[in-house]
Amino acid sequence: MIIFLYGEDGYRSRQKLNEIIKQYKKIHKTGLNLKYFDLNPVRGQGVSVKTQRKQTSNGVKEKNFQDFKEVFRIKSMFKEKKLLILENVFANKDFKEKFLAIKKDFVNSEDIILFYELKTISKDNFFNFLKNNAKCQEFQPLSNQKLKDWIKNEFEKFKIKISKSALEKLIDFVGNDLWRLSNEIKKLAAFKKKEIIETKDIELLVKSKIEADIFKTIDAISQKNKKKGLSLIKKHLQIGDNPLYLFAMINFQFRNLLVIRDLIDRGKNYWEISRLTKLHPYVVKKCYLQAKKFTLSELKEIYKLIFQIDYKIKTGRVELETGLILLISKI
Repeated sequence: MIIFLYGEDGYRSRQKLNEIIKQYKKIHKTGLNLKYFDLNPVRGQGVSVKTQRKQTSNGVKEKNFQDFKEVFRIKSMFKEKKLLILENVFANKDFKEKFLAIKKDFVNSEDIILFYELKTISKDNFFNFLKNNAKCQEFQPLSNQKLKDWIKNEFEKFKIKISKSALEKLIDFVGNDLWRLSNEIKKLAAFKKKEIIETKDIELLVKSKIEADIFKTIDAISQKNKKKGLSLIKKHLQIGDNPLYLFAMINFQFRNLLVIRDLIDRGKNYWEISRLTKLHPYVVKKCYLQAKKFTLSELKEIYKLIFQIDYKIKTGRVELETGLILLISKI
């Protein structure tokens, strides 16, 4: 069986890919016949479905047709179907030519060969072959009513509703980037609990253009560089950035670090963490490296501190700006 997932909407295509992997692992519990291949002829270009390959359970480094063919032809000692995931095939002319030369071997196979493409692809002979012989699913960016329905469904997962005007404002600020929308929805849901999201909440917590410096600030905090962190926080406050937004961003980042550090300590590899957290690959990569700079107990203490200061701010015992600076100085 051949499966072909492609299109510019990497969020939904990644969800579909994860569903297939999850279903495969339910049936084939050893996981020994699940293999990943990055066929990009130039290593390091683009965002790989298995970024940091050395962190995957299989440690797969194969990137040419011969490697793939050898794995494909090896008979499983457990009589399991193989699931072979191939990315960036369309960038590899040699692979496509050699694959098509013996295409019948693959079309008639009981094993699953899954082609995963995020970039815009050329509709060449290889594309035509897949369209005619594979189970294909294209993921185009959502727009108009489909995008609105997707956002409302995501909020409903947290048992939260969003007003019509707030929905329009969120789309104006973020557009149809589902990765970022997903993160903003989680942040809004944590802020509002089970209330209705209003326009004022979007204006308060969602930036139409997130300044690069906010990420530098969070990086400094994660690296335990208090001096730099305090300096950058004060810079944000001086230029008028909303302190509640800054606090929410720090809270959100450390929540991610805590979750990822916990998964690391439970023996989960990079690929499994990416699948379980459902965060953007860039966010996972960044947080994965940051989380390793803390112990789980340290992150729990920081998250406890965030909760305590948040409570003091909401009860009026501490001014918001003071609480923010206090948080950075105590981490």
